Amino acid sequence: MSLEQRPEPGTRPLERHGLRAMVPPGWECRIAKTYESGEGEKTYSLLHAATVPLVAFRADYGGGVVENLGPNDVFVSLVEFGPEEAGSALFGQVAEMPVLEQSMFRRNQLQRRLRGQAGVQRFFTLNGRPFCLYVVLGSIVRSAQLVEKANELVQGLEVALL
Repeated sequence: MSLEQRPEPGTRPLERHGLRAMVPPGWECRIAKTYESGEGEKTYSLLHAATVPLVAFRADYGGGVVENLGPNDVFVSLVEFGPEEAGSALFGQVAEMPVLEQSMFRRNQLQRRLRGQAGVQRFFTLNGRPFCLYVVLGSIVRSAQLVEKANELVQGLEVALL
C-alpha cells in the first residue's frame, strides 16, 4: 500500500522508526527499536503485531505472545538486521513486502514448536534494509483463513528508506 492510498475502513496507521503499519481491526501492533551492544551501540526497528494482546515483555520472535495464540489467531514479527546484511544471499532484494501463501507454513518453521501452530520465516532486503518476517498461525488446520488474515496486516506494512 502506498502512503497516498486510503486505508480500509477500520484500519489505523502506526508509524515509527522507518516502519509504517496499517493496522486492521482486531490486531494489536507495536513498533520499537532493538538494541545491539558491543563496539558502539546499534539500534534496529522491530514490529510486533498479533490478534491477541501483546505482553509488555516479549522476545523478538514472539516468545511470551505465541503461547497465547488460539486457533483463530496470528502473530507477525518484522525484525530488522544490520545494514551489512543488506542484499546478501540470505537477504535478497525485493520490491515489496512478501505475499504469504498457505503452502509456505510448516510446523518445523517455528522458533519453538507449539501444538497445532505453524510458522514461516522470510528473509529479504527492502529499500536497502534487511529484515526477517516471521509469522505464526494459531492453527495449521485453519491455515487458509489465517494466512488471509496475516496478509491483510503484512500487505499494509511499509519500509522507509533510511
